[in-house]
Amino acid sequence: RWGTYITTPSVANDKATVAVRTDVQNRRSSPARITLETLVLDAAGRQVGRVASEQSIPEGGKQTIDQKLDLTKPERWDVDRPYLYRAVSMIREGGRTLDRYVTPFGIRTIEFDKTKGFLLNGRHLKMQGVCMHHDLGAFGAAVNRRATERQLQIMKGMGVNAVRTSHNPPSPELLEFCDTLGLMVMDEAFDMWGMPKVRNGHGKYFDQWGEKDLRDMIRRDRNHPSIVLWSIGNEIREQGSPEGWKVAKRLTEICHEEDRTRPVTAGFNNSTGAIKNGLADQVDIPGFNYKPLEYQQILKDHPNWVIVAAETSSCVSSRGVYHLPIEKYEKHESLQLTSYDVIAPPWAYAPDPELDIQEKLPHVLGEFVWTGFDYLGEPTPYFGGRTASDRDWPSRSSYFGIVDLAGFPKDRYYLYQSVWTKNPMVHILPHWNWAGREGQNIPVLCYTNADEVELFLNGKSLGRKKRGTEPVEIPVGKNISQSGKFLTKYRLLWQVAYQPGTLRAVAFKDGKQAATKEVRTAGAPARLSMVPDRMRIRADGEDLSFITIRVEDKDHNLCPSADNLVRFKVEGAGGIAAVDNGNPATVESFQADSRKAFSGMCLLIVRS
Repeated sequence: RWGTYITTPSVANDKATVAVRTDVQNRRSSPARITLETLVLDAAGRQVGRVASEQSIPEGGKQTIDQKLDLTKPERWDVDRPYLYRAVSMIREGGRTLDRYVTPFGIRTIEFDKTKGFLLNGRHLKMQGVCMHHDLGAFGAAVNRRATERQLQIMKGMGVNAVRTSHNPPSPELLEFCDTLGLMVMDEAFDMWGMPKVRNGHGKYFDQWGEKDLRDMIRRDRNHPSIVLWSIGNEIREQGSPEGWKVAKRLTEICHEEDRTRPVTAGFNNSTGAIKNGLADQVDIPGFNYKPLEYQQILKDHPNWVIVAAETSSCVSSRGVYHLPIEKYEKHESLQLTSYDVIAPPWAYAPDPELDIQEKLPHVLGEFVWTGFDYLGEPTPYFGGRTASDRDWPSRSSYFGIVDLAGFPKDRYYLYQSVWTKNPMVHILPHWNWAGREGQNIPVLCYTNADEVELFLNGKSLGRKKRGTEPVEIPVGKNISQSGKFLTKYRLLWQVAYQPGTLRAVAFKDGKQAATKEVRTAGAPARLSMVPDRMRIRADGEDLSFITIRVEDKDHNLCPSADNLVRFKVEGAGGIAAVDNGNPATVESFQADSRKAFSGMCLLIVRS
């Protein structure tokens, strides 16, 4: 099991050395003399390398066989071009092939430098990462290949280049898709060690199973080129324990024993405790959660450290919901949270401060935002107490996601996209249906990666604004600013006197129009539009088509507050797999033939 281990100890443009370590088990009651033949195939299936080794294996014994071969002009695995090779391992005896095993792998170099930051294939790269829980929304915790792939594709479209598997070993399918899509991975083992956070968590079994689980995770996953970091824990209670460093030391040693090609990290939310008790010294790269204002001092105090922002932001919002005025509050009676993206729990903050500090400190490896997708459970701030009166039923899923549970991007998606991508884009918010507020100022925000944006209302220009030249004040927590305010350069703000019609944003790059986006005042719901993510799916009984349903007026404008009940019927060689709408405050069943729209949209998932 997991009998091959592939590394690339030497990589250059003209040649790469591939080292293959293979464990072979003889379950016979007699010795065997076998030949282990290893072929390397390129992405097109052409053989580009071969090595063979003869070996005698005693009865009931296991033998480790080391092989090396050189590939000329190797293609490198990279986030922009995730090239994969395959190693085909064959055990032969005489003229017979007894076993055949295929191991995908990639050729790439990774470096972690205290002055240069992270280098992939010698090129500086910031980790533009997200934390991902394991669930797949309406499918729950059960793994589905297409649902997993879709989540990662949506993240990639935002500019994400890295994923943290918070806080447990991921499905093999997720790692497979990270390999093929070009997403780096922080592969995380534990959310707790021996000091439990909850009664029936892994901490209950850590002494008995911790080492075995960690070794198994690394042996299973270490051939994936997407993995660049092993994480041994998240916000573990031992940060405050005098003996905590001993556990961290042992877990780090285990990681090094199983794989010396990648460094070890952990996510510390108690930075003072983890540094004071020596725990942070035991990992190769300390990770810090929600501490953007401490990075500079930590690096000053520890000049040889390389650090990563293992968990950041935790902004909360509901897709398509806007509350006026823009202000930071704890809860709202609607059980929704404004999509102006300024609300966060007491320990957290809006995206902007972290984006700002990451830009100023290029040698910090990057960040992993909490979270890429909404997930089932933990509907902060609408839960937390031990009694029913402390909770706000029926809130039942998180508001942290940059993308909602159904896979529909929230406005924050485009804020990150404006910083993490280069293809010209512009996004405008809020919607433009504000009946009863005629003549009143509505805050209008634009996110863009272009140079400037001009805003038009019903064809009339409301002026141009250059990106970064007019800082916008947003409310943040006291953990970021004593004043509770932060000046962000990532948002452009207009105060627009409302009148129905069309609000249009035009982005300019190098003086030329580069991108446009508009919102229109919608009339009464009159029609449904259906947009599948794929028109053709495999007839294997597992493949899926995710169909976005939009409630529109007669002119095809989205009705932003529509909550109509939509009924579904599927005919032919398929059926309803699940339904959703991204509303975090509902307990409507995912297994149904109908769904109410939320902010004008819902989702039908069809299975072949």
